[in-house]
Amino acid sequence: MAQILDGVAVREKIFNDLKPRIENLSRPPGLAVVLVGDNPGSEIYVRNKIKACSMLGIHSVKLTPPATISTEELLSVIEGLNAEPTIDGILVQMPLPKQIDSRRVLEAVAADKDADGFHPLNVGHLVAGRPGPRPCTPAGIIELLKFYKIPMNGRKAVVLGRSDIVGKPMALMLLQENATVTICHSGTSNLVEEARRADILVAAMGKPAFLTSEYIAPGATVIDVGTSRVTDRTEAVRIGKEQEFDRKGWALVGDLNPIDVARQATAYTPVPGGVGPLTIAMLMANTVALAESHENA
Repeated sequence: MAQILDGVAVREKIFNDLKPRIENLSRPPGLAVVLVGDNPGSEIYVRNKIKACSMLGIHSVKLTPPATISTEELLSVIEGLNAEPTIDGILVQMPLPKQIDSRRVLEAVAADKDADGFHPLNVGHLVAGRPGPRPCTPAGIIELLKFYKIPMNGRKAVVLGRSDIVGKPMALMLLQENATVTICHSGTSNLVEEARRADILVAAMGKPAFLTSEYIAPGATVIDVGTSRVTDRTEAVRIGKEQEFDRKGWALVGDLNPIDVARQATAYTPVPGGVGPLTIAMLMANTVALAESHENA
């Protein structure tokens, strides 16, 4: 029987480790979250982040500019947060409206307040193996693997997806743990063959239940980063999610067929309850580390 890698248990450990660090600071760490417009999915994510701040005693500020805001106006908001001494971390919730130059906005966040680890300077620190805030989802996955004592040193790791948020930083972090890493993407030939090489398979493609048992080597550890809603009952039945569908009218699924991954893998993250809780936990960890660096500056 495959081991389920419970992200909630790892999150609780991360939170417990953060509490004494927060208490040792002269003031609560401060996190500003900028939510532009009224995207329902983004509102849920932000609500969960603010809730986590409240649980830990982190000071949070939520800014909600209208969806019609211009790039220049949003840059002015970021500039104000960069100058605010009680704010240690800034998070701009993605996606932004189409008229906004997202790259300019993300790069306007001061590198020493970059709670998401997306600033080019911090990406460079990641590449060079220097300290700095790390992108939250891949950093959380590394913590998950360490928590469950899943060896990375010398193992073959395959990352499916090359996004700047998950795929690329995930590959770099696994490399720093001495794994032998392959990145696959839409241009990869023989995707099945490449995926089946993996001792550790990280799926971040955004294709609901796309990966079946043929992609998973027997005994692999599988990390499913995907989150998609299934709104067709026939599809929900196919992947064993009919009870969730009947209860809610939809079902949440990752990139892997949950029936196949449970049968083929040695250990895997469920969707939901696997990687999701870790993303917010590492956002809190980044904010606390930034507050510590500001206090010691």
